[in-house]
Amino acid sequence: MKTVKIEALENYFDQEVVIQGFVENIRNLQYVIFMIIKDETGKVQVTIEKEGNDKLVKIIEELTLESTVKITGKCLNSPSVKLGGKEIIPTDIIVTSHSLEELPINIKDKDKTLRETRLDYRFLDLRREDNNLLFKIETLFEHSLREYCINHNFMEIHSPKISASAAESGAETFKLDYFGQPACLSQSPQFYKQMAMASAFGKVFEIGPAFRAENSHTSYHATEINMADIEMSFIDSFEDVMDMEEAWLKYAFQKVYDKYGEQIKKQFKTELSNLDVDFPRITFKEAKQILKDEYHFEGEKKDDFERKEEMLLCKYAKKKYNSDFIFVTKYPFNARPFYHNLDEDGLTNSYDLLYRGVEITTGSQREHRVDILIKQIKEKGIDPKSLEFYTEFFKYGVPPHGGFAIGIARVLMQMLNIDNIREATFIYRGPTRLKP
Repeated sequence: MKTVKIEALENYFDQEVVIQGFVENIRNLQYVIFMIIKDETGKVQVTIEKEGNDKLVKIIEELTLESTVKITGKCLNSPSVKLGGKEIIPTDIIVTSHSLEELPINIKDKDKTLRETRLDYRFLDLRREDNNLLFKIETLFEHSLREYCINHNFMEIHSPKISASAAESGAETFKLDYFGQPACLSQSPQFYKQMAMASAFGKVFEIGPAFRAENSHTSYHATEINMADIEMSFIDSFEDVMDMEEAWLKYAFQKVYDKYGEQIKKQFKTELSNLDVDFPRITFKEAKQILKDEYHFEGEKKDDFERKEEMLLCKYAKKKYNSDFIFVTKYPFNARPFYHNLDEDGLTNSYDLLYRGVEITTGSQREHRVDILIKQIKEKGIDPKSLEFYTEFFKYGVPPHGGFAIGIARVLMQMLNIDNIREATFIYRGPTRLKP
């Protein structure tokens, strides 16, 4: 008999079924035993009357929590039973694996175990209900991002993750020996996205890993991240890129909210973002003035924002526009990579998208004219010879183009009111964590 997932049991009332799952709880009373069995789709109560069931009782009395079982029995519709009224009366129980009796972390209450210990035993930590929901949401979110791109005629690419040159700062790369040649792990598919523009691909996207050798211990940094990247040709300005990203994110967020909105509010105790308003757009100069006028705060960074400034700008966007998102545009060239296009005032045609106090995206119109591109490379103190493979793209015709990148875990962290990116990542990598 084929195993039935717990969420589908309502289709099998008054029928014999087979379920498989983890043992979450056992209540051994005088005349009856109640077990809660869970799989990735839900939970069900299994009820065993002790009288006449000596074999099953013996199996359960030797059973430990978090062991796995295969249970055959009759599925009943029992309205008095919690967990949706589904109940199994077993005729056979097979223990498919035994768990040690004492667990190294508290699965039921994460606050009773130190985070670092939970990360050491991440395979157990992930059994919690909120983590199960989190990665279902991530699956749908990524699928929706990809679906939007495919529906709008983007090509999906898979760029190499071993590179000869850094896409951003060479100081933040993981160096490696590539058969005697110096190489590094890719910080970004940036150069290859732009190569796709030179290849007349028109519009491309990629969802994949990126590596940042930043010795940062904040709640929103990691050394290995999952990025969603976009690049598109024949744009008129970076406003086209912002328009695309806003529509793209609203599409994916709405898909998540439609399926999991009520569970998000219940499990993560957070309100859903308002997707009916346009994301407000302000310039970097305007943002600095708002911070000064509204909050009497001036950060030490003159060409960029401190974390507190990002939080205050999001507070402003929420208050004035009822938006959890805000675009900040026209950053100074000092704070941006060499490949960002500049306006007549020397400011970059670029933007950051802030979401609930954290920057989740950097995007821009790219510089596609090879002479100006080489000039900007030099202005950044980079030897153009080290980027000859890249500048070669631009010698044979490249259309005006732009794009952006977004960190998936950061978005989920902010969406679900999770306090640390370590909790929003399947397996976290940071300066002091290389296991599991």
